[in-house]
Amino acid sequence: MALDDILKQVPIDDIAEKLGVSHDEAKVAIEQGGAILLGGLAKNAETAEGSAAIQKALQKHEGSTGASKVDDVDQADGGKIVAHILGGKEKEVTTKLTESKATPGIDFGKLLPILAPIVMGLIANANKSKNPQADAGGQDSGGGIGDLIGGLLGGGNSGSSAGGGGIGDVLGGLLGGGNSGGGGIGDLLGGLLGGKK
Repeated sequence: MALDDILKQVPIDDIAEKLGVSHDEAKVAIEQGGAILLGGLAKNAETAEGSAAIQKALQKHEGSTGASKVDDVDQADGGKIVAHILGGKEKEVTTKLTESKATPGIDFGKLLPILAPIVMGLIANANKSKNPQADAGGQDSGGGIGDLIGGLLGGGNSGSSAGGGGIGDVLGGLLGGGNSGGGGIGDLLGGLLGGKK
Protein backbone atom coordinates (compact mmCIF):
# COMPACT_ATOMS: atom_id res chain seq x y z
CA MET A 1 0.00 0.00 0.00
CA ALA A 2 1.35 3.38 -0.89
CA LEU A 3 0.38 6.93 -0.10
CA ASP A 4 -1.78 6.94 -3.21
CA ASP A 5 -4.01 4.31 -1.58
CA ILE A 6 -4.70 6.65 1.32
CA LEU A 7 -5.28 9.62 -0.97
CA LYS A 8 -7.80 7.60 -3.02
CA GLN A 9 -9.83 6.89 0.12
CA VAL A 10 -9.93 10.49 1.35
CA PRO A 11 -12.41 13.11 0.11
CA ILE A 12 -9.67 15.67 -0.60
CA ASP A 13 -11.95 18.30 -2.17
CA ASP A 14 -14.47 18.08 0.65
CA ILE A 15 -11.68 18.36 3.24
CA ALA A 16 -10.27 21.37 1.36
CA GLU A 17 -13.69 23.00 1.42
CA LYS A 18 -14.23 22.28 5.13
CA LEU A 19 -10.79 23.65 6.02
CA GLY A 20 -11.04 26.60 3.61
CA VAL A 21 -7.91 25.72 1.62
CA SER A 22 -7.07 24.65 -1.94
CA HIS A 23 -7.09 21.04 -3.17
CA ASP A 24 -3.27 21.01 -3.32
CA GLU A 25 -2.89 22.44 0.20
CA ALA A 26 -5.32 19.84 1.53
CA LYS A 27 -3.44 17.05 -0.26
CA VAL A 28 -0.10 18.07 1.31
CA ALA A 29 -1.76 18.26 4.73
CA ILE A 30 -3.34 14.82 4.26
CA GLU A 31 0.07 13.38 3.32
CA GLN A 32 1.64 14.89 6.44
CA GLY A 33 -1.24 13.88 8.68
CA GLY A 34 -1.19 10.33 7.33
CA ALA A 35 2.56 10.09 7.91
CA ILE A 36 2.19 11.31 11.50
CA LEU A 37 -0.63 8.83 12.22
CA LEU A 38 1.33 5.92 10.73
CA GLY A 39 4.48 6.98 12.55
CA GLY A 40 2.57 7.05 15.83
CA LEU A 41 1.01 3.66 15.14
CA ALA A 42 4.45 2.21 14.36
CA LYS A 43 5.76 3.54 17.67
CA ASN A 44 2.78 2.07 19.55
CA ALA A 45 3.22 -1.29 17.78
CA GLU A 46 6.73 -1.64 19.25
CA THR A 47 5.27 -2.93 22.53
CA ALA A 48 3.16 -6.07 22.96
CA GLU A 49 0.50 -4.04 24.76
CA GLY A 50 0.43 -1.37 22.07
CA SER A 51 0.33 -3.96 19.28
CA ALA A 52 -2.58 -5.77 20.96
CA ALA A 53 -4.48 -2.49 21.35
CA ILE A 54 -3.94 -1.69 17.67
CA GLN A 55 -5.11 -5.17 16.64
CA LYS A 56 -8.27 -4.74 18.72
CA ALA A 57 -8.95 -1.31 17.21
CA LEU A 58 -8.36 -2.62 13.68
CA GLN A 59 -11.06 -5.26 14.11
CA LYS A 60 -13.63 -2.45 14.38
CA HIS A 61 -12.46 -1.00 11.08
CA GLU A 62 -12.26 -4.16 8.95
CA GLY A 63 -14.26 -3.88 5.76
CA SER A 64 -14.56 -0.12 5.98
CA THR A 65 -13.99 1.83 2.82
CA GLY A 66 -12.99 5.40 2.17
CA ALA A 67 -15.39 8.26 2.53
CA SER A 68 -16.84 10.32 -0.29
CA LYS A 69 -17.61 13.21 2.08
CA VAL A 70 -16.19 14.37 5.39
CA ASP A 71 -19.63 13.92 6.96
CA ASP A 72 -19.38 10.17 6.20
CA VAL A 73 -16.43 9.88 8.59
CA ASP A 74 -17.03 9.17 12.28
CA GLN A 75 -14.96 12.07 13.58
CA ALA A 76 -15.76 11.29 17.23
CA ASP A 77 -14.17 7.88 16.71
CA GLY A 78 -11.37 9.62 14.82
CA GLY A 79 -10.72 11.86 17.81
CA LYS A 80 -10.41 8.80 20.06
CA ILE A 81 -8.03 7.13 17.59
CA VAL A 82 -5.84 10.24 17.43
CA ALA A 83 -5.80 10.46 21.25
CA HIS A 84 -4.70 6.80 21.49
CA ILE A 85 -2.06 7.12 18.77
CA LEU A 86 -0.49 10.37 19.94
CA GLY A 87 -1.21 10.06 23.66
CA GLY A 88 0.01 12.96 25.76
CA LYS A 89 1.68 14.53 22.74
CA GLU A 90 -1.59 15.09 20.85
CA LYS A 91 -1.84 18.83 21.56
CA GLU A 92 1.86 19.41 20.86
CA VAL A 93 1.72 17.45 17.60
CA THR A 94 -1.44 19.11 16.28
CA THR A 95 -0.15 22.55 17.26
CA LYS A 96 3.22 22.04 15.53
CA LEU A 97 1.56 20.65 12.40
CA THR A 98 -0.93 23.53 12.34
CA GLU A 99 1.93 26.03 12.65
CA SER A 100 4.04 24.33 9.93
CA LYS A 101 5.08 26.56 7.04
CA ALA A 102 4.41 23.63 4.67
CA THR A 103 0.69 23.68 5.45
CA PRO A 104 -0.28 27.24 6.36
CA GLY A 105 -3.81 27.69 7.62
CA ILE A 106 -4.58 23.98 8.06
CA ASP A 107 -6.08 23.04 11.43
CA PHE A 108 -4.70 19.56 12.12
CA GLY A 109 -6.87 19.35 15.22
CA LYS A 110 -9.77 19.06 12.76
CA LEU A 111 -7.94 17.11 10.03
CA LEU A 112 -6.45 14.21 12.01
CA PRO A 113 -9.82 12.96 13.36
CA ILE A 114 -11.07 12.87 9.76
CA LEU A 115 -8.02 10.93 8.54
CA ALA A 116 -7.64 8.50 11.44
CA PRO A 117 -10.66 6.23 10.75
CA ILE A 118 -9.77 6.08 7.04
CA VAL A 119 -6.14 5.16 7.78
CA MET A 120 -7.27 2.53 10.32
CA GLY A 121 -9.70 1.06 7.76
CA LEU A 122 -6.95 0.77 5.16
CA ILE A 123 -4.57 -0.89 7.62
CA ALA A 124 -7.32 -3.22 8.87
CA ASN A 125 -8.19 -4.32 5.35
CA ALA A 126 -4.51 -4.76 4.40
CA ASN A 127 -3.94 -6.73 7.60
CA LYS A 128 -6.97 -8.95 6.96
CA SER A 129 -5.93 -9.73 3.38
CA LYS A 130 -2.35 -10.38 4.46
CA ASN A 131 -3.31 -12.55 7.40
CA PRO A 132 -6.77 -14.12 6.93
CA GLN A 133 -6.47 -16.02 10.22
CA ALA A 134 -6.01 -12.77 12.15
CA ASP A 135 -9.51 -12.90 13.58
CA ALA A 136 -8.92 -16.37 15.06
CA GLY A 137 -5.48 -15.91 16.50
CA GLY A 138 -5.31 -13.05 18.95
CA GLN A 139 -1.81 -11.84 19.72
CA ASP A 140 0.15 -14.80 18.43
CA SER A 141 0.78 -13.16 15.09
CA GLY A 142 4.33 -12.24 16.11
CA GLY A 143 4.90 -8.62 15.18
CA GLY A 144 2.52 -8.84 12.24
CA ILE A 145 0.90 -5.47 12.77
CA GLY A 146 4.24 -3.77 13.39
CA ASP A 147 5.59 -5.33 10.21
CA LEU A 148 2.54 -4.19 8.25
CA ILE A 149 2.79 -0.61 9.50
CA GLY A 150 6.55 -0.68 8.97
CA GLY A 151 5.91 -1.78 5.40
CA LEU A 152 3.57 1.15 4.92
CA LEU A 153 6.12 3.55 6.34
CA GLY A 154 8.77 2.06 4.08
CA GLY A 155 6.60 2.44 1.01
CA GLY A 156 5.40 -1.15 1.18
CA ASN A 157 6.27 -3.87 -1.27
CA SER A 158 3.29 -3.27 -3.49
CA GLY A 159 5.58 -3.18 -6.52
CA SER A 160 4.27 0.14 -7.72
CA SER A 161 5.82 0.74 -11.10
CA ALA A 162 6.22 4.45 -10.50
CA GLY A 163 8.93 3.73 -7.95
CA GLY A 164 8.23 5.69 -4.82
CA GLY A 165 5.03 7.32 -3.83
CA GLY A 166 5.19 5.43 -0.56
CA ILE A 167 4.54 6.90 2.81
CA GLY A 168 8.24 6.42 3.50
CA ASP A 169 8.90 9.01 0.81
CA VAL A 170 6.61 11.47 2.54
CA LEU A 171 8.20 10.75 5.89
CA GLY A 172 11.62 11.09 4.30
CA GLY A 173 10.59 14.42 2.87
CA LEU A 174 9.20 15.56 6.20
CA LEU A 175 12.20 14.31 8.15
CA GLY A 176 14.98 15.21 5.76
CA GLY A 177 13.40 18.02 3.81
CA GLY A 178 12.54 21.35 5.19
CA ASN A 179 14.68 24.36 4.58
CA SER A 180 13.77 25.83 7.94
CA GLY A 181 16.83 24.45 9.70
CA GLY A 182 14.99 22.87 12.60
CA GLY A 183 11.83 22.94 14.59
CA GLY A 184 9.95 21.35 11.70
CA ILE A 185 7.92 18.23 11.30
CA GLY A 186 11.09 16.12 11.33
CA ASP A 187 11.77 17.24 14.90
CA LEU A 188 8.15 16.66 15.78
CA LEU A 189 8.08 13.17 14.33
CA GLY A 190 11.47 12.42 15.85
CA GLY A 191 10.10 13.39 19.26
CA LEU A 192 6.95 11.41 18.71
CA LEU A 193 8.88 8.34 17.65
CA GLY A 194 11.22 8.54 20.61
CA GLY A 195 14.08 10.41 19.00
CA LYS A 196 14.96 13.88 20.20
CA LYS A 197 12.84 15.46 22.84
